[in-house]
Amino acid sequence: MRILYIDVDSLRPDHLGCYGYHRATSPNIDALAADAVRFTNIYASDVPCLPSRTALFSGRFGFRTGVVNHGGARATPFNEGINRSHRDSFGNTGWMVMLRKAGYHTASVSSFGYRHGAWHWYAGFKSVHVPEGKGLENADAVAEPAIEWLSRYGKDENWFLHVNFWDPHTPYRTPDDFGNPFVDAPLPAWLTEDVRRQGWEGYGPHSPQEVTGFTPQQWINDRWPKHPIQLPSMDAVTDFIDGYDCGVRYADDYIGRLLNHLADMNLLDDTAIIISADHGENLAELNVWADHQTADEITCHLPLIIRWPGVDGGRVDTTLHYQFDMAATVLDLLDIDVPPNWDGESFAAAFKAGDQAGHDYLVMGQGTWSVQRGVRFQQHNTDYLMIRTYHDGYKMLDPLLLFNLTDDPHEQHNRAADHPDLITHGQSLLDDWYTGMMQRSDFDIDPLMTILREGGPFYVRGELPAYLDRLRATGRAHHAETLAQLHPAAVT
Repeated sequence: MRILYIDVDSLRPDHLGCYGYHRATSPNIDALAADAVRFTNIYASDVPCLPSRTALFSGRFGFRTGVVNHGGARATPFNEGINRSHRDSFGNTGWMVMLRKAGYHTASVSSFGYRHGAWHWYAGFKSVHVPEGKGLENADAVAEPAIEWLSRYGKDENWFLHVNFWDPHTPYRTPDDFGNPFVDAPLPAWLTEDVRRQGWEGYGPHSPQEVTGFTPQQWINDRWPKHPIQLPSMDAVTDFIDGYDCGVRYADDYIGRLLNHLADMNLLDDTAIIISADHGENLAELNVWADHQTADEITCHLPLIIRWPGVDGGRVDTTLHYQFDMAATVLDLLDIDVPPNWDGESFAAAFKAGDQAGHDYLVMGQGTWSVQRGVRFQQHNTDYLMIRTYHDGYKMLDPLLLFNLTDDPHEQHNRAADHPDLITHGQSLLDDWYTGMMQRSDFDIDPLMTILREGGPFYVRGELPAYLDRLRATGRAHHAETLAQLHPAAVT
């Protein structure tokens, strides 16, 4: 089998036409989806980039690998100590390792491992091409070496090629000559002046007065004019959404070139095509504008499109899955045993039969910009998300959040106080998951608690004193007092 896995960083499904978006961001992805199986409830177990790809390529939760952050101790896998063999668990049972053991040529075109110092992630790849840019390269710089690889090896049997596009990731930066296909296209209907104004009057890194972090960083806008540093008006919000959507469309154009190249080689029909992402992108949800900072629906919910030769497409799978279940399914479809240390569970039987079979609930974790666990579940034909916040990352996040995703997909109304029964149910599910993780883990450590002992999430550590000064200087002194009361140890 030939397998092309297209990994688009920060790609949220609801900004793709095949998932219902009104803008023409994804004609090539949409065309593929029409002949594939499209999944509507796939979630990353751990976010953002480094935890997500570590989980996918290891088949395990970050709770068990130890990788749940972008810095500090928990950006590195647990030391396996005396139980480590000649290779660690990544080198023994990783996704690419299992494919390579089965005779597959495993290759990647990605700067991810270099960008994040994720040396464990390379386990099992036979060849890797690292584009210049550390994740700031555009799709043209990724597609060219991918096409060269396909030209050289595409006609061989049994290969897996991972191609990683970064274009929707901040800062928004499509080339000038690409223009803006979305001039005069309406914004998503939910993004109103009330939403912008409430965010502007609020606080938090990547909120409308500080889109580029804790301060408006002019150098970012100077280098990448399509990425705003503040959102003082709806015109600015339009430019902001256009910047993200242009990144999606630019990546889609080069996805089309990859697929056309396979067609020119007479390989397209015989190649399995998978399109997904590492995480989504909050575009105002939870007052995070242009980043991926929470264990919520928007950061953790992923697109997944699989067109597999011999499997009927043109249908939708609506059941709950972790993304690493997809990795287990690929192994199963290839008659490769899923390693017993994996948390990923194959849905290959249902996938081939056209059935619906998934999890009853999912748990997602965030440790880089906040410390949270979210529980995604269904009750009475309604989709819910409960989030337990252990550290708010200096954002407007209550300790307990509950969202009715069916009626409120953009998480505008916290219903925790209205539904204590659902909070109790969500907490029970989280407790069950936690117990299972501790029973399966080789370590007596909850990695999110390590982050709390380190002083909080990597990207906010040490930032609070200066941010309090900024809040006071911009008419938000009441928010400064709130944060100072919530985090007294971080003020000095």
